[in-house]
Amino acid sequence: MAALGWLTPRRRSATARSVLAGEAAAEAARKSSQELEELEAARAAEPGSAGPAEPEFPVAGDTEAAAFFDLDNTVMQGAAIFHFGRGLYKRKFFERQELVRFAWQQAWFRLAGVEDPEHMEDARESALSIVKGHKVSELMTIGEEIYDEYMAERIWPGTRALAQAHLDAGQKVWLVTAAPVETATIIARRLGLTGALGTVAESHDGVYTGRLVGEPLHGPAKAEAVRALSAAEGLDLNRCAAYSDSHNDIPMLSLVGHPYAINPDAKLRKYARERDWRLRDYRTGRKAAKVGIPAAAGVGALAGGTAAALALHRRRR
Repeated sequence: MAALGWLTPRRRSATARSVLAGEAAAEAARKSSQELEELEAARAAEPGSAGPAEPEFPVAGDTEAAAFFDLDNTVMQGAAIFHFGRGLYKRKFFERQELVRFAWQQAWFRLAGVEDPEHMEDARESALSIVKGHKVSELMTIGEEIYDEYMAERIWPGTRALAQAHLDAGQKVWLVTAAPVETATIIARRLGLTGALGTVAESHDGVYTGRLVGEPLHGPAKAEAVRALSAAEGLDLNRCAAYSDSHNDIPMLSLVGHPYAINPDAKLRKYARERDWRLRDYRTGRKAAKVGIPAAAGVGALAGGTAAALALHRRRR
């Protein structure tokens, strides 16, 4: 779980913080990916293991190509940080008033279908106060449980199929998200992806300090992370693909030769159409297409989330 706040001095420019956040995310992603490869190799070597099946490629494998997927509302309905907050509340990490804020932000996110910087920053600041002083290993274990409880059923099947197509073609597939890198790594592993680029929190002796390395991996920082990882992996960005629902990710989408707008917000839809980018919308119904309400959640789930937030607010008053 990423702690939130500014690690770098104020005199550093936004661009410098973005580069620092991107490079830290790339380093963490490569480390987690290497650990996963070693684990899979060990499993394949176990007695009785038939090993991985030989993949059938629709086209010749391109070792210089990879795919980068945004997480919130692209791969998964809603925002990972809010689902994580719900799980932490269940485990009594914080009080009801913080849950009110998490619930309301999630309801707003479903209604608007876009990332509001103030809401996202507020969520990250809440996470800072919650996890500071906790062990990284503790949050990783809890993250596994929260994925099963709140996230697994919210994965978009259509986007998951796109990711699998890249894997089947022999390409690496990375999540790129402002969510904590630990949470993002859990999701990537559960989906069988290569790894994840996410917001990197500072820790000492395995304990969160409450500060970030650089800044949240959002907007330009995502592009810097993709650029850094691509350089380290020897990828050709012109042969890579990127997927996102948000206009905030236009810097990342513009880096690659094959950008896709998935469940796009209004600004990204317009931008993508002007540039003849490919679009995919896995929401159903005209209203969902307009405002970005996850189709699988449905009106009932949306109403339930909003009602829960309002009910808690009334109790608090």
